[in-house]
Amino acid sequence: MEQQLEELRHLAARAENRRTDTGIPRVAMVQGEIPEHQLAAVYEPMVNLILTGSKSMTVGDRTFHYDPATYFVMSVDLPAVGSVHPDERGRPYLAISLTLDPAIVANLIADLPKPAGGTLYDSGFSVAPITPELLDAWVRMLRLMDRPDEVAALAPAYEREILFRVLRGPLGWMLRDIAMPETPLARVGDAIRWIRENFAKPLRVEELAEMTALSVSAFHRHFKAVTALSPIQYQKHVRLLHARSLLLSGEGTATSVAFGVGYESPNQFSREYARQFGLPPLKDAARLRLRAA
Repeated sequence: MEQQLEELRHLAARAENRRTDTGIPRVAMVQGEIPEHQLAAVYEPMVNLILTGSKSMTVGDRTFHYDPATYFVMSVDLPAVGSVHPDERGRPYLAISLTLDPAIVANLIADLPKPAGGTLYDSGFSVAPITPELLDAWVRMLRLMDRPDEVAALAPAYEREILFRVLRGPLGWMLRDIAMPETPLARVGDAIRWIRENFAKPLRVEELAEMTALSVSAFHRHFKAVTALSPIQYQKHVRLLHARSLLLSGEGTATSVAFGVGYESPNQFSREYARQFGLPPLKDAARLRLRAA
């Protein structure tokens, strides 16, 4: 597998220290010391493969660590805090990712035999060891960066193969669940999308439970299992991350931003912001701008 990893490292070496498009739909790469505010974000559903260095990802009270030759699956939008590190030789962090499209996953599953046994159910994110077959599919996918005229014809096939290899692995249930609307994971995903789109509005758990056709207690239980957060905590994380983005771009004062993301009290906003990011809003934004300069 080392030869495959080395080729992937060579192909992805053109990545920058931010999400870098590859010219291949849904495939991106990143390299180096990523700015702190980009690592604290709402992450989209994805398959993420580490090529060099390591990464830690914390969602709620759960933290996962992953190194080269491991891949990470996130099946729902999750507010997370990450940290990346170079390897023992000083080579920078390097990773590639495939954003998940539930429709593509569903079409693939429809063409496969139904798995034996019931649907497994666990959190919305986890890590597993890579396999030579999955690496091989990734190598062929990234080679398309140098063959743009072949992307339209071959990228969909390679994407299906990557998803197929993940489906056959220990985290395959995560892909199956996001493509099946009646699973608890998919129902929680509907509630998550509502919160992300309406984070500034008051959140009524009873209405979200009704939306997902679950009792309030079952909704709470499943939501916490998937996200490691309660619905209120999830909303708060999304509000604070959005507020941080607005402050970094200079769009308003701390007070106007607080009201804009749904807080009724600027003082409460400042307290929760400092608890989340370590500094009050304006000081944190100034610190991040200074680091980026």
